[in-house]
Amino acid sequence: MSFSQAQTAIWIAPALQPTMVESSEAIAALVEEYGPTLYRVAYSVTRNVAEAEDAVQETFLRVLRHREKLGEIRDQRVWLVRIVWNVVLDKKRRAKTRPETDDISDHSRSLRASGLAADQSAISSQQYRRILALIDQLPRKEREAILLSAVEELSTAQAAEVLGTTESSIRSRIFRARRILAELLEKEGIER
Repeated sequence: MSFSQAQTAIWIAPALQPTMVESSEAIAALVEEYGPTLYRVAYSVTRNVAEAEDAVQETFLRVLRHREKLGEIRDQRVWLVRIVWNVVLDKKRRAKTRPETDDISDHSRSLRASGLAADQSAISSQQYRRILALIDQLPRKEREAILLSAVEELSTAQAAEVLGTTESSIRSRIFRARRILAELLEKEGIER
């Protein structure tokens, strides 16, 4: 059993009833295909492994509750990203704080191995955290647009659908976010 199959069983098994078995295969396929993407979206906002995993689990529980709509969904990726985005934002609103973590294991799960020496890897990890902190300084609308576009690689149309706005608005937000980030990076002395 692969990791994603085991994760699927953990996520959906408690909620399954005999009448749900038919849809469980469809949901398992969604978990297999989109689980990592949803985790990255959640982690990009929470910066916390446990909270990101909880958000992904909550997303698939919501999918289970509304499984009858699966056949009507045009773009499952955008639909799922919108759900996890809303789950994370709802949790942030309720908590009113965003915990920061200095736990390197959190970052090691999100950074790809690059074959760098240990000192270079540590510097790269520090720069990564600093850039994420700079993204956090962006105005909310620009931050959301850049996270969906640059981090999650959604198209402007998909990001517009997730955020409930127009494509031109997303393009403007991304432009402003990049301009502000360039200025902040220059002030910080971080190479682009």
